[in-house]
Amino acid sequence: MRSLPPDYFERMYAADPDPWGFETHPYEAAKYAATIAALPRERYRAGFEIGCSIGVLTSLLAGRCAALLSVDVSDAALARARTRNADKPWVMFAQMQVPHEMPGGPFDLIVVSEVGYYWSWEDLNTARRGIVERLEEGGHLLLVHWTPFVEDYPLTGDEVHEDFLAHGAPELQHLSGQREELYRLDLFERTASG
Repeated sequence: MRSLPPDYFERMYAADPDPWGFETHPYEAAKYAATIAALPRERYRAGFEIGCSIGVLTSLLAGRCAALLSVDVSDAALARARTRNADKPWVMFAQMQVPHEMPGGPFDLIVVSEVGYYWSWEDLNTARRGIVERLEEGGHLLLVHWTPFVEDYPLTGDEVHEDFLAHGAPELQHLSGQREELYRLDLFERTASG
């Protein structure tokens, strides 16, 4: 199955400005709190958020980053994310189709939340390599994904996390993992290896 194309997301946002309930669903609020709590450092120099959607998690990550680059494939989502975070000039937004487009880096924090299962296996492998290349030594990678099967998605959240666990070494050291009823969270650190 191929990665979901950008127009899939534009259709979702055209039908509903918050199609996954990021602003209102208690599940999202609890997951965001766990995501922020999982970050080992109080402050990061340069963060990279892949798939920022309408910028709800972005607002929370901004409080932990001196600089934050948040990207998404959807114009509609980015417009809402920019508005939501207009009071945070250290947060930059860009339309980018990861892994085919990637910023230069390096970053000491990369967050992949609710986006990896939209990729094909090939694109997931390309993304993993690109993320490792842009994560500086000692930097953290945080993966957070919904785990139930979704027919439209090429992969499951578990497949994304298991791929990083199986193929991230020696550059990525797994620091911690957390599994809840509907999502899982895994934290990695970039090692000196590789």
